[in-house]
Amino acid sequence: MKKHWRDLPVFAPPPASTANDPLTISAMKAWRLREPTSGRSYTVVKLESRGGTVGFGEGGAVHGTDVKNARSAIIGRRATDSEFVRHTMASTPAVEAAVNNAMLDLMGRAKNVPVYQYLGGPTRHKARVLARLEGDGEDALIESLHRSMDQGFRAFSFPIPGRDALWRMQAYTDAIRARLGKLKAAAGKDTDFVLDAGATLTPGDASFIATALERAHLLWLDEPTTVLSRDALSRISDESVMPVGLGRKVHDVGTFQNLLRFCCVDILRPDVGLNSIPKIRRMAAVAETHYVAVGPYHNGGPINSVAAIHLAASLPNFFIQQIPQPTAERDRAMRAEITSGNHESAVDGFAQLLNKPGLGIDVNEQALSKYSEEVI
Repeated sequence: MKKHWRDLPVFAPPPASTANDPLTISAMKAWRLREPTSGRSYTVVKLESRGGTVGFGEGGAVHGTDVKNARSAIIGRRATDSEFVRHTMASTPAVEAAVNNAMLDLMGRAKNVPVYQYLGGPTRHKARVLARLEGDGEDALIESLHRSMDQGFRAFSFPIPGRDALWRMQAYTDAIRARLGKLKAAAGKDTDFVLDAGATLTPGDASFIATALERAHLLWLDEPTTVLSRDALSRISDESVMPVGLGRKVHDVGTFQNLLRFCCVDILRPDVGLNSIPKIRRMAAVAETHYVAVGPYHNGGPINSVAAIHLAASLPNFFIQQIPQPTAERDRAMRAEITSGNHESAVDGFAQLLNKPGLGIDVNEQALSKYSEEVI
């Protein structure tokens, strides 16, 4: 006799014990790191399963108490429990990012596939990358530009000049245009630029600058203001054809959904230090329904530089990935040592996928301890 749907079980049967499951997480360790010159801070998490497989993930700066709380929650869980981590650690997004990415690395290693393959296979075999130029003045920025070009980058994000309170807006705009002109002259042809406003402008000033620089053909105006209301952002998006990138401080999918509904963002910019790969994939899926591209923000450590390329390979609407390019040699040496000699470089503007299990890099635990402010 055919069963009625009301006769079917309402709840799934309880899961089997994970006591002997080789993918059950048995240990968690974390290092809080700070680069010696730039002061750039990030946290690296190591997870180990009962089967002996390990995985590493990176997030932004965190408190030791948050790491301890995460350890209590994650020990005994299976390394596939991504949604459990996302909900349990929602109030500490940097910890959630590190733990969830470490789980992906562990699963990739356990299944002997790269992370991008574990996520469903690549949508591309190389990812366009954007170097973040560092420096206070034009000379320092040009030096950073040349160094990044030597590393194979062809797209660059440069900071907006500091503004004197007495400057008229037209004079300030001329200063921005002059900085861009010098960088373009130094870079030559076949290069692109993003103006990073760093959320320092009022909506009205951002609108003025966006309109004035339309003919400069920037890739986009990045993070123009801290104000994320529809009224404020529409002044920028409606009065100029300059694309706008937003979201580096956002770690809630609903906030991104509102920005997309407002039609005020052209490039979605979630920070990979505050948002895990699974969470950014959710954000990107929402953005795809609005025909908006994703260009994640990244100003953290070298492990997330690699994780971001795996993320890029899994996103149909990926545009470009920002990668830090430290000015100081000490910072660059630290980053390379942590990843056992892996360099954050490109080939003609693109980063190649690493076809190795997990994230595809060997993390140097001795280097993590060497540069750590605290081991938790």
